[in-house]
Amino acid sequence: MTADTASQPILRQFPPMGIYEVLFSFLDSAGTYMGEPGTHPWVQGFPLTTQLPNGPELPGRVEFTAQDLKYPSATGINELITAIRDYYNEFYDAGISSDNVAVFAGGRPGIFATVAFLAEDVEILIEETEYTPYFDMLRLLKRKHNIIPSNQENNFRPGLDEYRSVAAGQRGRSFVIRSNPCNPTGIASAGEDLKLLIDFCSKCDRGAIIDEAYEFFQLPKPESAIKYIEDINQTNLFVIGAATKGLQVPGMRVGWVISSEENIKIFRNYSSIGMGGVARPSQLYVSKLLDIERVRRARKAVGEFYGEQRNRYREGLESLGIKLFTGEGGFYHWGRLPGNLTARELNKRLFEYKAAILPGDLCDMYRRGNDGPHRHFIRFSFGPLEPGSFDENMGILSKCLKFLV
Repeated sequence: MTADTASQPILRQFPPMGIYEVLFSFLDSAGTYMGEPGTHPWVQGFPLTTQLPNGPELPGRVEFTAQDLKYPSATGINELITAIRDYYNEFYDAGISSDNVAVFAGGRPGIFATVAFLAEDVEILIEETEYTPYFDMLRLLKRKHNIIPSNQENNFRPGLDEYRSVAAGQRGRSFVIRSNPCNPTGIASAGEDLKLLIDFCSKCDRGAIIDEAYEFFQLPKPESAIKYIEDINQTNLFVIGAATKGLQVPGMRVGWVISSEENIKIFRNYSSIGMGGVARPSQLYVSKLLDIERVRRARKAVGEFYGEQRNRYREGLESLGIKLFTGEGGFYHWGRLPGNLTARELNKRLFEYKAAILPGDLCDMYRRGNDGPHRHFIRFSFGPLEPGSFDENMGILSKCLKFLV
């Protein structure tokens, strides 16, 4: 076959999402998958999938019948839709109905679908330091976006005035995308600050995705934006939740979107052509995790366990000279490495010990790379770490930070 007749790739090239960029590099270097026994998965965003102290048991099986082997309904089976509805109404007095809920195969597909169907005139507001797949999604969908400063100068805690200032320069309608608590920083808007943000996003020419994957991990208690939404049917707000983090079952691939009835109808139509629904056994399993008394216990246990882990690793990382900017949510620490050491150089050292962190430049919504201001920052995940591994983890980090550059 000659060069003229050889088949050329027909798909546009697209690089892996930032976290997977590190995982693939680790595989090439270490010859094993991150997360396998003997590795140290500080780069990955998943929780322990075993029972936590004082937490509820995680069921070891799910029962289903021949009926559950059929196609699922487009926006979720009734058992799960009802459980999600009842959860938000019980803990946040949300006042939502089943028609306000759509189920997706995880949180990211729900976010992606929302952004994909935004009207052409909508311009996105997104913080400078955010969840790495947001950047890939905006680039792939070619969405116009404007950056809210979130950096060392404002301690990664932009205020509403900064949102207003950037929004004032937009031509089209404004749409906020925000993880709360923030991934990677763990900083959470709550109380009056969250209410003011929701009021800002509820105006007739605005909307928002509030990604609440880490809802359970906040201290002093979990909080959701839905608590401050007066009537979701009169807004363009999209509250994203998932079983991945707080319910401790990332492998079930179940997430959901809470929005107006009109928006949920669009998701139903989308699912009919683009997703086909989510596996019924997974939905049945997650619906049992949302039993009100069970989830009440889970919310408390997750917050307490990961709060202790956060404090323990805060002391450990700071003792190694890492300057932390972490909030009180999520299961990450966000910090600046000592000296002139970059995160990517640190990973080269960590790979030798079968460990890795997420380089901060992959959380930079400007994507300025290893020459940008995020190059000295790391996201350290303590989500999947057993308490007994602390000394070993700190020992590896200490060795790799010993000779600074």
